[in-house]
Amino acid sequence: MDTRASSEEQLAVDRVLGAPRSPWDGGARGSHRDYHTASGGAARRAERTMLLPALRALQEHAGWVSEGGLNYVCERLDVPPAEAWGVVTFYALLSTSPRPTRMLHVCDDIGCRQRGGLALCAALRASHGEPAVHEAQGHAVDLAAGQAAWMTSPCLGLCDQAPAALVTDAGPEPVERLLGRVSASAVRDVMAGRALLPDASASPARPQQGSAELVLLARAGTVDPLSLDAYRAAGGYAALARAAQLGPQGVVTELVVSKLAGRGGAAFPTGKKWEAVAAQQATPKYVVCNADESEPGTFKDRVLLTDDPFAIVEAMTIAGFATGATQGYVYIRGEYPLAAERVAQAIEAARRAQLLGANVGGHGFAFDIEVRRGAGAYICGEETALFESIAGRRGEPRNKPPFPVQVGLFGKPTVANNVETLVNVLPIVRHGGAAYASVGSGISTGTRLWCLSGAVQQPGVYETPMTITLAALIARAGGVAPGRTLRAVLLGGAASTFVTPDQLEMPLTFEAARAAGASLGSGVVMVFDDTDDLEDHLLRIAAFFRDESCGQCVPCRVGTVRQEEALHRLKHRRTIGSAADEHALLAEIGAAMKDGSICGLGQTAYAAVESAIKSLGLFSASRA
Repeated sequence: MDTRASSEEQLAVDRVLGAPRSPWDGGARGSHRDYHTASGGAARRAERTMLLPALRALQEHAGWVSEGGLNYVCERLDVPPAEAWGVVTFYALLSTSPRPTRMLHVCDDIGCRQRGGLALCAALRASHGEPAVHEAQGHAVDLAAGQAAWMTSPCLGLCDQAPAALVTDAGPEPVERLLGRVSASAVRDVMAGRALLPDASASPARPQQGSAELVLLARAGTVDPLSLDAYRAAGGYAALARAAQLGPQGVVTELVVSKLAGRGGAAFPTGKKWEAVAAQQATPKYVVCNADESEPGTFKDRVLLTDDPFAIVEAMTIAGFATGATQGYVYIRGEYPLAAERVAQAIEAARRAQLLGANVGGHGFAFDIEVRRGAGAYICGEETALFESIAGRRGEPRNKPPFPVQVGLFGKPTVANNVETLVNVLPIVRHGGAAYASVGSGISTGTRLWCLSGAVQQPGVYETPMTITLAALIARAGGVAPGRTLRAVLLGGAASTFVTPDQLEMPLTFEAARAAGASLGSGVVMVFDDTDDLEDHLLRIAAFFRDESCGQCVPCRVGTVRQEEALHRLKHRRTIGSAADEHALLAEIGAAMKDGSICGLGQTAYAAVESAIKSLGLFSASRA
């Protein structure tokens, strides 16, 4: 095998890294724009952080990462090939075996299974054979160049338009598009190379569009997301101007008063996080927007990224001002191509208007932002795994402490918030923390975005105060179809719990959810009716966690496999001992994962399984 990169592969990499430096200028290595002003360890760090973008460039050019292309990237970035191999094989959207230039990734996760996803896969099997399987699952992909192929995918974040698919066309001008509400005939057209449908994320389900009650979604669908002038005319950058008047400490104080809790799942007080980073003496400091929205059933951040990208840029800029950070990164999941494109366009527009750079808006502070795209790894939604990915390493979580506010990205103090959390900063700064806290109750302040999907008649993103009940929220989405009976709700996502019909009057506050033994998680509200095969859905959740475990720690790496095996034995009545014995084993596995796993993936992998068995009676212990 030729271990040299082709001229086309070199060009694809050079477009990302810049032209190689002349040998007369100290070597053949190149790097991103900060390299020539960096020195020593900082220079090597600046190079290494471009590893994932360079690997993505190779994937987008040819549909896979060849040995020659990988060697060229390693030479350019001074990364040992063994380490680069460990990175490229970590991500599901990167391949080290030849693939066709056109790949169709068809979602077979729980949201799409409810809306015909399995029938779609069956149609593709009939017309195009079995799906290609990624190397991470133990099978190499080896398909003739030029032919199209398909493969199954975990949740694509398009549950409002299920069933969904992602199509990627490699080449000099690569194309990536999310396809929504896809039919068998549509995917056959895609596989045949006929005209592609528009990116479905450009037209998300916005059931409340134009409503006066909206705060976070007020601009979604009504303001041109590509126009900085339109954003400013709709109140954009008023929050940054107010922040400059308040000063860094004043901004942090307003956040603390607001009692804003993080919207990514952990619900940590945002003001306390910013306060801790602002107090750190170490520099530089960083702001990271976690837009790796990969929790099955979650798609709210996708809507904000595509419909209101300048809001993310403005909120991150305020975070930099308040905490003393000078650099920000938006880490967007690899399956959101349009979102990444629009955020990058917003960043460039802000730079041209001097709202990013050396003197932001004339306010006397420096801040800039870069986009980093993931490549298919749910674990990178965990903030320390995300840091590792940005740094050009495998996206494996770190042990805590130390916490990111002290030792975050590149070992420096870091503010890490998800998209929805950051967008909440704008009304807080503009109107005051007390006004924000007046909506809601207790620690459940402000409005919240909910991802309604599954058996509801009007799926989409909904914004309400957090005091709304689960029943009222489902009613807003039209409830279940006439003649159907609501059977269960997956609240918070696959890493959370099922709730039963007798819990529907629960207010959607942090306090009420905790009292009920549930979690609001990332805002997922996935509804199941009496036509759903809940045991099948639970097996898919178990398979999801088995696939997505990074394998770093034994409790999660082994526990997720053993959990899925036990559920299959119960499903097919092939238990080891009695069904009660299998349930006891599952409980032991769940406890071991919760107590011994490094990060939240392993710690919550048993949550949905446990709640389904105990609350819904799935896989009953009375099985023979």
